[in-house]
Amino acid sequence: MTKAEEIEKKVRTSQSTRSILIKHGYHLAGTHGAVKTCLWLNNSMRNRGACYKSQFYGMSSHRCIQMTPTLVCNHRCLHCWRAVEVPIDVPHVWDPPEVIAEGCLAEHKRLVSGYGGSEFMDKMKWKETFEPKHVAISLSGEPTLYPYLPELIDIFHKKDMTTFVVTNGTNPDMVKKLSPSQLYISLNAPDKETYEKACVPKADTWENIKRSLSHLNKSATRTAVRITLNRGLNMISPSGYSDMIRPAKPDYIELKAYMYLGFSRNRLKPENMPTYEEVLEFSKQVAESLDYRIADGSRGSRVVLLSKDGTKQSIL
Repeated sequence: MTKAEEIEKKVRTSQSTRSILIKHGYHLAGTHGAVKTCLWLNNSMRNRGACYKSQFYGMSSHRCIQMTPTLVCNHRCLHCWRAVEVPIDVPHVWDPPEVIAEGCLAEHKRLVSGYGGSEFMDKMKWKETFEPKHVAISLSGEPTLYPYLPELIDIFHKKDMTTFVVTNGTNPDMVKKLSPSQLYISLNAPDKETYEKACVPKADTWENIKRSLSHLNKSATRTAVRITLNRGLNMISPSGYSDMIRPAKPDYIELKAYMYLGFSRNRLKPENMPTYEEVLEFSKQVAESLDYRIADGSRGSRVVLLSKDGTKQSIL
């Protein structure tokens, strides 16, 4: 029995897929979308800090919806905090984007409504959570598998909301169609061999990721490449990452440490987490190779931001 099969059996024996989602705070939107409040929304409402995206891009953490149009994913990344070993069937019929959007907005309001009773809550911020301004399409699953993702993005934009889409880049034809406020591609390996170990793809999609990266250079929207660094696995070959990123010419590069959270604890160990100093040193090597500069960093989140000229710009 493989490691993945062992974990799947372990998870399945205790809970069904739906009960796992409920236990971990997911609310379904439509039949296959989902929304979930994140730690930083809670912290922001309590004036205990904000997500590094707030520091980097000016997002208001307490006014951000964390959602996905599909829980299906074609990767089983070792660093993922989700229960990726539990298979989720591809829907026979996809919900229209209006159903997903309205479902997410309704469930988000239902989720945050319970925070108002806390004596530690900033009441003004709590009221603002009911009028979200940002949508992070990155909760779980691979969003580009949802066939109406461009239309979903348009719906949120018409509501005067910014959108952050995070994709693994395995569906380049869909990536080419997307125009969110900021488009991310997760790049978690500098070469195919490391990719197969770190991401455990269900099909050979390495060349697809290269194609998606090439589309970033032609995109009219803000673009970013995100690298999750895992000590002992993919924190190797800065020049290899640079070679992959160079054709994309993204506006930003985020290099972030793997964090020992959620279901990833069944696959990895605490020592797989690099320190902020290690992330910073690795980032400097990537930046030098690409002729990028360090624009910012968050020690608490163990993440470093690179840009072409060392500056950053608010998303608003």
